[in-house]
Amino acid sequence: MHRDFQLPGRSPVHGRTAMAATSHPLATSAALDVLRAGGNAADAAVAAVAVQCVVEPHMTGIGGDCFAIVARPDGTLHGLNGSGRAPAGVSAERLIEAGLKEIADDSIHAVTVPGAIKAWETLLRSHGSWPLARVLAQAIDYAENGFPVAPRVGTDWARLTGLLERDEGAARHYLVDGKAPEVGSLHRLPALAGTLRAIAEGGSSAFYEGPIAAEIAATVRARGGFLDEADLAAIEVIDVKPVFSDYRGVRVLELPPNGHGVTALVLLNILERFDLSRLDPNGSERFHLEMEAARIAYSVRDLHVADPDAMTVSVEELASKDFAADLAARIDPGARIEGLPSDVLTPDSDTVYLTVVDGEGTAVSLINSIYCGFGVGVATPNSGILLQNRGSCFRLQPGHPNCIGPRKRPLHTIIPAMAFKEGRPWLSFGVMGGAYQPCGHAHVLGNIVDHGMDVQQAIDAPRIFFDGIDGPLLVEAQIAEATRVGLHERGHRLHNAPAALGGGQAIMIENGVLIAGSDPRKDGCALGW
Repeated sequence: MHRDFQLPGRSPVHGRTAMAATSHPLATSAALDVLRAGGNAADAAVAAVAVQCVVEPHMTGIGGDCFAIVARPDGTLHGLNGSGRAPAGVSAERLIEAGLKEIADDSIHAVTVPGAIKAWETLLRSHGSWPLARVLAQAIDYAENGFPVAPRVGTDWARLTGLLERDEGAARHYLVDGKAPEVGSLHRLPALAGTLRAIAEGGSSAFYEGPIAAEIAATVRARGGFLDEADLAAIEVIDVKPVFSDYRGVRVLELPPNGHGVTALVLLNILERFDLSRLDPNGSERFHLEMEAARIAYSVRDLHVADPDAMTVSVEELASKDFAADLAARIDPGARIEGLPSDVLTPDSDTVYLTVVDGEGTAVSLINSIYCGFGVGVATPNSGILLQNRGSCFRLQPGHPNCIGPRKRPLHTIIPAMAFKEGRPWLSFGVMGGAYQPCGHAHVLGNIVDHGMDVQQAIDAPRIFFDGIDGPLLVEAQIAEATRVGLHERGHRLHNAPAALGGGQAIMIENGVLIAGSDPRKDGCALGW
């Protein structure tokens, strides 16, 4: 499928040596600088995400978490879970006794231990060739000397001013005279530069122990939270084995829980039961089947997926083809299913995903997030660290696998992905967008496998998602009227999406050529040579 060159759009980027795709041009540029200077894919990925933690501060940061998949050209796979845990002193009972019914996005109890810095260090030690100090150099420069605020970044920043102005540290570092910095203006983060420099010199221990850790803990505890220095010092990054399922001859690889990559596998297994290739990729029949399969897959997630130590159903059971066949049988191609569980995370796009392939053919699929825009909306006053609100994914429902508990990891929405053909890496990809991500993985992969789109077309294509499993469908502006009518006739309520649904990047490795795409819903780009 070739795009119409008379219409707005962009072509996929082709190269033969190396490639990087991120949601910000400065991050893509940083990755290419590392690759051209002899660094490998892991070095370039960490350099890029460190830059994004400066130049896209509402999306990601060193106060957040990180997951990654590394694939060697021979098919060797490595997974990394860099998600932090809840404080040792927290419990559902304590929060319920304090009158909480849920952990809100802006609750101080949503702050969990940030895993990103330890994850970067672990990724570099296991797969990189450069020291942390060299990798962080460009991020430090942008924080200290300033970066121009990109259009999508500035638009989102202005929308979140009300959250930032409520906190002294957030307002000090991330507002200018009480306002978001203007698009195109230079913004500096000198406190964050100092923190990054300390990490560059002292490694992750400079973050998880000593003055920086003490300030993080004190900032949380001053607001009534339970996080302490011992929680930060106990950080661990786990090597994990990716889980997989096959979709029409393609092996799709996701990381196991506490991430919800298995939800994408359940969804793809359901969709595989239908002949999607005969359908209009942007038509009502395709979207109806995708949304119904997604509603079922997310219901499965909400019942079962959590910290693996708390799960009572195995990933293998959830990702089985027989289980998917039973689920698919519930779908009526002509009507929406009524009565599915209604609890699902609200769509959100405050995450960065990137992918890099180096000259040796090693691919890195990496995602880093502070969850909602600017996380919990609290920044440490001296070190300038925005704290994530990942703990808002916990439930306050004793007995549920994802109920908050001491040193427990929450259900996590950020999921990198990889797809293999004939035992070798074929597609390194990810789709941002909070809860949308498993649906986004299935949608983009289906665009390629079922509908013959190139990677850029697959990312560009219009998207739909639901606002709660029993809520209305959020429809992007480019969805045609005929598709809207067809969905309405099948029983769906439709709302115009208030913002673009997520983002995404992908690099395909095909016949020795690297083919990359980057989502126009963000400011970023793919580049290589």
